Order: sequence, then C-alpha cells, then structure tokens
Amino acid sequence: MFSNVVCWPPFGQTTVIPQGQAEAKFCVLIESSISFPEQGWEAVLWHNGNEDGSWVARPLAEVDQNSEGAPLAIASQGRPKVYRRYFTGEIPRSNTKSTSVEFTLKFRTNASAAWKWVNDQSNLSNGELFFQSNHLPAALHDCFGNFSSSFDVQSLKSEVSDTSLWSLTLPIPAAGKESVFSKESLGTPLDFTRWFALIRIWSPWLAPRHGKAKFEVNEDAILCSFLRRDGLHLVLLAISGLEDILTTFKHDGKGGIVVSSRNDGTNTGKVQLIAAVGRTFETANAACMYRARKLVSGPGSLSKGLQEALDEPVDEEARTRWMENWYDGLTYCTWNGLGQDLNEQKIYNALDTLDKNNIKITNLIIDDNWQSLDNPGKGQFERRWTDFEANKEGFPKGLAYTITTIRDNHPNIQHVAVWHAILGYWGGVSPDGNIANKYKTKVVTRSQGHETFMPPAIITVVDADDAQRMYNDFYQFLSSCRIDSVKTDAQFFLDLLEDAEDRRRFIGAYQDAWTISSLRYFSVKAISCMSQTPQILFHTQLPTNKPRLMVRNSDDFFPEIPTSHPWHIFMNAYNSLFTQHLNILPDWDMFQTSHEYSSFHAAGRCVSGGPIYFTDEPGKHDVDLIHQMSGENVQGKTVILRPSNIGKTIASGVYTAYEEERLLKVGTYHGSKGTGSGILGIFNVVQKPISEFVMLTEFPGLEDDTEYLVRAHTTGEISKPMRKNDKLPCVSLELQTKSWEILSTFPIHNISMQTSDRSTSQDVKVSVLGLSGKMTGAAAILGSELTTEKNGRLHVSTRLKALGVLGVYISSLASKSIKDDFMITILGSTIPVHTVSVSTISENVLEVDVERAWKEMGLYSGWQNEVTVEVFMS
Repeated sequence: MFSNVVCWPPFGQTTVIPQGQAEAKFCVLIESSISFPEQGWEAVLWHNGNEDGSWVARPLAEVDQNSEGAPLAIASQGRPKVYRRYFTGEIPRSNTKSTSVEFTLKFRTNASAAWKWVNDQSNLSNGELFFQSNHLPAALHDCFGNFSSSFDVQSLKSEVSDTSLWSLTLPIPAAGKESVFSKESLGTPLDFTRWFALIRIWSPWLAPRHGKAKFEVNEDAILCSFLRRDGLHLVLLAISGLEDILTTFKHDGKGGIVVSSRNDGTNTGKVQLIAAVGRTFETANAACMYRARKLVSGPGSLSKGLQEALDEPVDEEARTRWMENWYDGLTYCTWNGLGQDLNEQKIYNALDTLDKNNIKITNLIIDDNWQSLDNPGKGQFERRWTDFEANKEGFPKGLAYTITTIRDNHPNIQHVAVWHAILGYWGGVSPDGNIANKYKTKVVTRSQGHETFMPPAIITVVDADDAQRMYNDFYQFLSSCRIDSVKTDAQFFLDLLEDAEDRRRFIGAYQDAWTISSLRYFSVKAISCMSQTPQILFHTQLPTNKPRLMVRNSDDFFPEIPTSHPWHIFMNAYNSLFTQHLNILPDWDMFQTSHEYSSFHAAGRCVSGGPIYFTDEPGKHDVDLIHQMSGENVQGKTVILRPSNIGKTIASGVYTAYEEERLLKVGTYHGSKGTGSGILGIFNVVQKPISEFVMLTEFPGLEDDTEYLVRAHTTGEISKPMRKNDKLPCVSLELQTKSWEILSTFPIHNISMQTSDRSTSQDVKVSVLGLSGKMTGAAAILGSELTTEKNGRLHVSTRLKALGVLGVYISSLASKSIKDDFMITILGSTIPVHTVSVSTISENVLEVDVERAWKEMGLYSGWQNEVTVEVFMS
C-alpha cells in the first residue's frame, strides 16, 4: 500500500530544543492512497532519550481532526489525493542523560499488521535532538582541542545578548616587493555535530559548504560555524581589509582549523579573528559582524576624499525618490537577452518589444560590449579599453545620442546604467588608447588565482595615483550622456594583483575612487559586481558610514546549465546569512522569464529583499510571471514588491547541505515589529518530490501571543488561525522537482462588533492579506489600521504601494452582504460594487479590485505614489 510519512522534527536532521523548553514536541503525518480503503494507522516513536540512554517506545496519539483541525495541506501541482492522519507526542528533557537524543519511527495499518520502520521506507537516517545547555562556555579554549597559544585572545563585551565574544590576534611580518604569507593552526573544534562555512568558490564569489563531524573545507573560508552537541553555536570570522591583510580559514586534514594570512603592507601587521558562541547561529553571527563593523569603521577608516564626498550637500528628497526607483523599479538588463554583439538598434528593438507587451520597466542596464576596445575579434581577456565614448560600430552617433533616444521614446525609464570593469575592461586599458594618453598608467601582473580559465597576464591599467581623476572624468562623461547609474564588474581583479606594492596601492585606492565618484555623480546608484573578495567585503561593503550599495550576491545566472538553477537559489540564500549584515542590498542577479526555471528564479528574487531584473530575449516574455513579481502604482510606474528585510536561509536550515533531501526555506519579514508579515520562500532543490511540514516558528519575526493566517501563493489557500505554540504545524507541503511555494503570514486582529440589532456583541477576526496573485503581496502593504467606529462599524484602512486585488480576511464574512453591509472608498469616493467580491477560494476573504476601481473611476493621486483603501463593514 502506498504510504508517505512526514515528521517534525525531521528525520536525518539535527534539531535544537531551546534552553528552558521542557520537551521536544513531535507531529507525524501518515498519507495513504485513496485507491485503498482508509486504514486505522498506528505510529510509535522510538528514541534513546531515556535516563539510562536505552531505546524506548513512545506511542503517538492520533489527532481528532474534527475537533482540533489539521494543518493546511496545500494542493500544489502534482500532489496526489490521499488520506491524511496526524499523530502527536513528546520526548521530555532528561535530567541526567547527555543533551543528544536520537529518534526514529515505526508505523502500521492496524493492530494486527506488521510494523514498518520509516528508515527502511525513506532511506533517511535517524533524527537527532540537542537539548540546549543552560550555560555558555567560560573561555574560548573550552571549545577547542589543541588550542594554539600563538594567538592573543581577549574576551569582549558583546552587543548581542546571551552571547560570548572574543577577539584573536596574531602578528605577521611586513612585506617587501613580495607579500608575506603565514599559516597558523588554531585548534580542533570540540564536540560538534555539523558545520557550515562560507568559502571563496572562486576569487570573486562566495558559496556555502557543509559537513558533519570532521571539519574539512577544501576552499578558503571567511566564516565558519559549528553546531555543538550542547545546542550552542560557535562562529568564527576572519577579518580582511585592515592594514593590507587578507585572512581566511583552511583545514589541516585532521579536522583542525588553519588560519591562512597574507600581508601586503610594509609594516608588521596583525591577523584578526572574531569568535562568538550563542544560542542560535543568528545571534552568534551577529555578535561577530557587529564587532567587525566596529573594527573597520574606527577613526581614520575613511579616506579624505571619501569623507569630503560624503560631506557634500545632497537633495535628500530627490535622492530618496531616485533610490526608491532604483531599488524598487523593475529592471531590464541586456546581457543574456541581447548577447555580447551589442548595438543601439538591438537595444531599441528590445525596448519597443517590451512596450508592445505592456511591460513598463523603470531601469535599464546596458551591459558589457558597449565600450570602445582594441583587439577586435579576440577574447574578452585580450581586449582593452581605449576611450570613454561608446564604440562607433554599435553606437555610431555616440553614447549621448543613444541614451537621449531611449529616454525620449520610453519616458517610463527613470534610470539608465552602463557596465564597465573596475580596471576599465577585462584586459585593462590599451597602452595606445586615449585613456592611456591622458592618465598615468602602470603595467601590473595579474595572477591566475582560482581561475583556471583565465591565464596569468601582464596588463596595463590606470595607475592608483590617477584612479580618482580617471573615475571623476569618466563618470562626468557618463553623466553628460544622461547615464545616471553604473554596474561595475570584475572588481576581484584587484585581488589578483600579484606584487605586494601593487596590491597595497591599488586595492583601497580603486575602491575609494569608485565609491567617491559613484556618490558624486550617481548618488550610489551603482551595482558592485564580482566583488565578494575579503578586502572589499570588509573595506567597502561592511561600514555603515556611507549610503547603502547594491551588490551582486553570488555567481551568475547561467540559462544554459540546468543544474545551476537550484544551486543558484541555494547559494544566494546561504550567502545572505553573511551579506545581511553588510551595508548593501543583495542582488541575486538577472534571470529570464521564459525559461524552464523562470518562476523558480522569480520566486527567489521576490523573497530576496533585493532588486529584480530580467534579461529576456525580445518577445520571449512571461507577462503573467512579471505581473506576479510587480505591480503598477498610482503614478503608472511598475514597482516590485520588495520585503523590507533581507531574505536568507532560516535558522533550522543553516547546517543542511545542498546534497541532503530537504526543502530550501528562505525567510524574510515585511513591515513593523508585531504588525508585519513573515514570509517563506520554499524551493525543491533536489531531483525528487519532497514532503515536509512548515512550522509557524520557522517564519521570521512572528510574535508568541499573536494569531496568524498563512496564505499559499500558488494556490491562494489560507490556513485556519494559528499560534506559534500550537502543537500542529501550520502547513503540510509537497513540492515536485523544480517546484516552489511562497507562504506569507498575516497577523489577526480580534475586533468586538455589535450585532445588527445592537443587542449583543461578537468577536470578529480580521486580517489584511495584501495583494492577491502577487508572490510577495504582503510587501505591497505600507501600513494598515483597524478600528471600530462609534456607530459600531468596522473600519479597515490600508495603504498600498501598488494597485491590484486587496484581500481582507473577515471571519464573519459568510453572513454579510457586500451590497448591504460594506462601503469601500478610495480618495473619499465610493468604489463600484462590481469591483468587490468574495474569494472563490475562501468564503472568509473579501477581495477589492483596487486597480480596476482606480482606472474605471479615473482617480488621480497628485504627487502621492501610494493609495489608501478604506473598508467599512456594518
């Protein structure tokens, strides 16, 4: 007989039971085929949490779904119709046994049937619980074996409560013409079960790595975290970018950590590490990052030129408006869509096609291959920049003419960006070009680094002494052409400079020159790309003493490589565990809307908290998908519905490897504390269908004492009202290969209303659900207020970022008449009754077609870019 078993806590994973929680609560779902008669299932939990460590059976109690309800079983595409039986139970915290408990499950159809073990059916290993210790370690060396005495370890006061924090330093000799390298063993982390690291997958990019028991990371790591068997988390962070020093972590082949450093400075330097232990990865990680920010933002951290640029007067109102368009506008990029043989006519045609499909972009990025270069016909690493002006073959009338034509013909485009490399182009600058004639140049050696496809080279570049003048002139030229933003790529080339003197002169000077000119000419409407090198991360992206920068968060979108797409989402979600603490907006890269993984990528971008830009071939657009990601505001501009917080892997998934058969859950939060929405993007990144529970505790930002509704984007289904401490999960979910779901939570308000005859009052549950049909429709809500008026009417006032269909959950809606019991207004005018309806999916959801009402009524908002919808219910 077909059966499927789902358990929380999950099998094959580690689950931490927080300090103070007396027991681990279990929920088991058994699904069976409706092709057979329904059976009276039994389920028994086996575990070794007994006081003496012996294995014992604990029968689970079946849930009466008629009285207690059940999780929302989302009817996702491909999910079979089945019988569902739920069981619950607990494992108490032991007073004497060690903190680790293993568990598994056996089940059968009835009392006379043979038992089946879930391990045999699913090939999953036992689940493991860690009951968290009450005490943090007193000293860092308590967390290690063979802890090195070479490091100076200082205990620090942490800015994050309930964490322990330490600094570790080590001297490193001065460099001459060549850099000085050092390796020092730190020690072997003790008593941990899993580890997670962020590594340099190649020179410009970070990526996650995972392991169990033995620490063995094959690439250079900048951050390592260890889940200890006492339920605590040890996080180590390597600091770079101070005193011309680069530091990473390696392994010694025996499970130990090796600290690898490079000093390019002329003075004896100081290798710096930060370590923290906390009750969650997030708190330990935050403690490290807050300390790192203090280190890199101290006195003298800003160059004189950068400080002067920051002190220049700015029209803050105009800059806010520009940055809203830049961050929240829908963007088109030419790279994959138009190819590398770029010219102005291809751009014109692409934009005209977007208009014909009623796709109104706000930002345009003109990617690589617009510049004037030498060595035509050769590979990109052999071509070199010659002049500021665009190449005459593709842009015969010049860059200014092209941009003016674009802006005149497409007034919806607010910002136009162009691409360039940090050193000019992939091959540097041409020694025979106008740029080399105007600016001081230097011949430098570019090492191969991690890049086997890119051989070492001797290239010509603008000297560090003239980098600021060159950038100032270049961006002044771009500005004169009506370019108002840039995408600056190949920034890792600075880290590939081989000579110590070049490295100490160029890395900081080029970063500061670029930042200063970006501020001065573009108000930091810039995308930093291929810039996840340690020095840039800490020198440029971590400090908060300058405006927020948009930064590419991972390696590229590769449309022709099927296996790259799940990995792309996974990699970005884990990278954001680190980049959430930088002064940046993580950019998960462009994608194509007409692609087998298009909606998969779209969902990832929507929960990322970053920008959304696409790179479709002209005419190959999924307009419906674009509408799910964005909406039109009252000014007629297309805006993306970007959550107010950065999306990242949730706490329960930090130590889950890509190869494990688990759903990837990316969490974010939108709105103010207590009144906003937790959002989960859930992705199947493995090559088989996966079934899991979703717990309300997995959503970021939710309050313990608040009731919530959960809404599934793909089906529109809504859960029953739930709280975090309910014994049942909020959702049961099965996703097919390449599938995804976005779940959004909405706080419920309990309103006391008088009955129609005013003789009694009744409690009504009300929740504002944002815009229906949008992946992150919750992020359309700018604010909402629920009150009861003196006449007894319910008043729901909601401010929206975009037009669309507003959903409002009202528990008593089934007993109401839209015509007789509701009045809905926009800008003080009552909207037509036919623009209001009851959802076909839930009888408790009122749907207000704000977009249709706005356009039919011919409303005008003046300078406002938001709309307020007033719902009154008797």
